Amino acid sequence: MNFSYFKTINHIWAATCITAFLMLLLSCSSNSPKYHIGVSQCSDDIWRDKQNAELRMSAYFHDNIDLKFAVAYDSDERQVQQIDSLVDSGIDLLIVAPNQVSTISPAIDRAYDKGIPVIVFERKTNSNKYTAFISADNYEMGRVMGEYITTRLHGQGNVLEIKGLEGSSPAIERHNGFMDAIKDQPGIKVVDTLQGDWTEPTAYEKTKQWLAHNKDVRVDLVFGANDRTAMGARKALTEASPSTQHSTLYCGIDGLPGENGGIQLVRDSLLDASYIYPTHGDQLLQLAIDILDGKPYEKETMLMSAIVTHDNARVLLMESDEVLRQSDRLEQLHEKASGYLQQLANQRILTLLAIGFIIMLLLLLTGYYMYQRQKARLNAEREQMSRDQLDFYTQVSHELRTPLTLIEGPLAQLAKTDDVQTASPEAADLFAIVRRNTHQLTMLVNKMLDMQVGGKVGDMPVEQFDEITVSHPIAEPAAHDVTEEAPTVLIIDDNADIRAYLRTVLKGKYRLFEAEDGQKGLEVARAEVPDIIISDVMMPVMNGLQLCQQVKDDDITSHIPVILLTARALSKHQIEGYDSGADAYITKPFSPDLLIARIDNLLRNRHLLKDIWQEKTTNSSTPNTTAAPSVTADTKEDVFITRFKKVVEEQLDNSDIGVEDLGSALGLSRVQLYRKIKALTGYSPVDLLRKARLAKAQQLLLSTDYAVSEIAYKVGFTSPSYFTKCFKDEYGKVPGEARN
Repeated sequence: MNFSYFKTINHIWAATCITAFLMLLLSCSSNSPKYHIGVSQCSDDIWRDKQNAELRMSAYFHDNIDLKFAVAYDSDERQVQQIDSLVDSGIDLLIVAPNQVSTISPAIDRAYDKGIPVIVFERKTNSNKYTAFISADNYEMGRVMGEYITTRLHGQGNVLEIKGLEGSSPAIERHNGFMDAIKDQPGIKVVDTLQGDWTEPTAYEKTKQWLAHNKDVRVDLVFGANDRTAMGARKALTEASPSTQHSTLYCGIDGLPGENGGIQLVRDSLLDASYIYPTHGDQLLQLAIDILDGKPYEKETMLMSAIVTHDNARVLLMESDEVLRQSDRLEQLHEKASGYLQQLANQRILTLLAIGFIIMLLLLLTGYYMYQRQKARLNAEREQMSRDQLDFYTQVSHELRTPLTLIEGPLAQLAKTDDVQTASPEAADLFAIVRRNTHQLTMLVNKMLDMQVGGKVGDMPVEQFDEITVSHPIAEPAAHDVTEEAPTVLIIDDNADIRAYLRTVLKGKYRLFEAEDGQKGLEVARAEVPDIIISDVMMPVMNGLQLCQQVKDDDITSHIPVILLTARALSKHQIEGYDSGADAYITKPFSPDLLIARIDNLLRNRHLLKDIWQEKTTNSSTPNTTAAPSVTADTKEDVFITRFKKVVEEQLDNSDIGVEDLGSALGLSRVQLYRKIKALTGYSPVDLLRKARLAKAQQLLLSTDYAVSEIAYKVGFTSPSYFTKCFKDEYGKVPGEARN
């Protein structure tokens, strides 16, 4: 009845959770990004900050656009890794500004070959594997600035040029445009061309170094590949010769708006001229969306630009400041709109949760009504089952009386015969066990018959069963000596007769220990470390399943095979036994031959494991092989051997180390360590320590020039002669022969 109710409730709860999850999924699905666009920037500066801001701002006007930015900080290797990472993340389109012309091409080609559209912006590559290219005309910028410089110097003057990053397309094209503009101007002389990297500090250092070797060269104008390089040169020239502060002109490219941007620098006469290098993040994003939406687009797009001089700098700065203010205002409006949308989404979730709660309440009420309807029918079925059980037990008990009578009677008669009277103590004990348990079974049957009139089987008080339980004294754990080499077996059972019977079956072949419950059995197992444990399942204090788990979880006893011997014969009971770590499960009544065969089989398997370990240790040719073979820590035994190996390796050079010290490091007594290692490997701890030292010595002989005596002391031997003897016993040759 209760199981049916809880099963119904679980189904209702599962249906409710699925409904709520689907509602939440539907409520969030509309906000999932439609397109994932990766943006790979070659460097980080105010120009790219402005472009990234424009990209993000433009994304506000398009539904479900996810932008992923990556900055390479002028590193080709980093940009290649970032492009591959963006591709692996599942982007739908790649926007990339290559750091240099050739080095980034393979990564771009890989993305393009995977079917990902690629937009190359601002800088070119030497590959034709791209979907579209968008940029200002860098060659035209250099050419226009060259013409302006010629006009500004009236066709006469010395120019110092500072180029951008070597290998980048803007630096190459701006230089070429500038040189083509002045090549027909004999009065314009380029006194030198310095290699920069777009940054002001580099331009400053390059100019400073140049001035140190060209103090007498007059510089009328500095042309920087961008505004920052021009300002770096200005700083170096001013420091070297303050008098040139107002006589030398400085021109750059970028013309950025805002604080310390190129337009402001021209307005404040720090630069004579600049050239607006347009960012147009909005146009770049629109191109990406057109490509993804399958709309027509231009494969090559050149952005319009203009030169900035003192004549137009103030007006351009006012316009750019207004644009920045409007952008900031738009950003604020977007943040507010996002907040409102988040509130709306939260309200939608709360509404859906409320609907889900109402549905869950209705389902619970329906389930409760179904439960009440089934309750009467289940109660009636339960009463009928109780009556059927009573009839069954009555019939079975009646049927049992006949064979019990045929057993008890002959046993009583046999007890009076001379054969039983003069039987050996062992036979007398077995006969007494049979009579005692037959009598107990008769009492149980009689008690069940007495209940036929008075009540139901299921209602039989526990006290009544206690009354018919025959109690016998239980022996303390004690060893039954056979030979020192005989395997040891620990018997754990709360029934003294079972223990006595098992003693009769097993003595003469095994050394035996006993315990009357799981707790005491675990204590004996830890103290004596037997070869096999035989345990009942139903016991006081600690049952057999708990005992088995404790044995398998304990470093001292985890290797010991456990046989569960019980009357619980159902498949689910056997599954419980094996899940607890049992190695064998034998049901009562059992065949003594079957029990002995199972014990011998488990011991034989343990010996096979010993042989495998010994073979690995003996035949290993690896110079650095130590006490234990290479194992994978998948079992408690493997973990223990690995720990033991580590402790041994750490103590190789300690000649005073003993078994007690090794056991202490592992949390075991001397006896526990000896028996555990002997059971797992067939070697004693001392044997393994010696093998480890000899293996380390062999490694030192082959890899170092140490004398044999030095090696003997390094691996913990106190006598070189004893070391030589042990080495020859282990490897068949003396150390000197092994080295040669």
